[in-house]
Amino acid sequence: MTELDPDRVLALSYVPAAKRPALSALWALDAALGAVLANGREPMISRIKLAWWRDSLERLDGARPPGEPLLQALAEHVLPFGVTGAEMSEMEEAWSTLLSDAPLGPADLFVYAEKRGRLLFALSARILSERRDEAVSAGGEAWALIDLARHCGNTVDADSAVDAARRFAPVKVPPRLRPLGMLDALARRDGDARRPRWEARGSPGRMWRMLRHRLTGK
Repeated sequence: MTELDPDRVLALSYVPAAKRPALSALWALDAALGAVLANGREPMISRIKLAWWRDSLERLDGARPPGEPLLQALAEHVLPFGVTGAEMSEMEEAWSTLLSDAPLGPADLFVYAEKRGRLLFALSARILSERRDEAVSAGGEAWALIDLARHCGNTVDADSAVDAARRFAPVKVPPRLRPLGMLDALARRDGDARRPRWEARGSPGRMWRMLRHRLTGK
């Protein structure tokens, strides 16, 4: 499976052991979809690969997964929490939005933030709390937009993503959802205009910020 960045690895370490495989697989799916764009040179080829992921995820709801390890992990660990393959497949739309040659406009950023960040955090919250909990979803949108800016080679698009992320207020999450709150806290840190961009993931300052949120909720 696609490796996660150090920030998410640390957040996962605070997930209960029984739920860690499910959240790890779900976050690995997000990373795998992002890798399609990161490693792709031809937008058309990337679209084909994203469409394959979407179709494969949708089929998880009615058939056994193929030999792809990540699909098998999603079927084994994520589906039992009431998350469907169809729901996960919607994340493909976020990444497809980024394949346009035109600068990203407000509508593009809205779709990306909603279909990646909001959906990813909402499904993650369902795994962590075993019920639907949308309160944390706005934090997912801010996190996704900051992550986009961090990886974007286009300064105009990166600045637009950061500006969009700053419009979201910090979220308050219950203790059981603090692994997600830890990522939201990092997005606030990265989006702070007073801070230079970008810190290395897994750096001591970022680890301390995450631990502070884990202990205090702030």
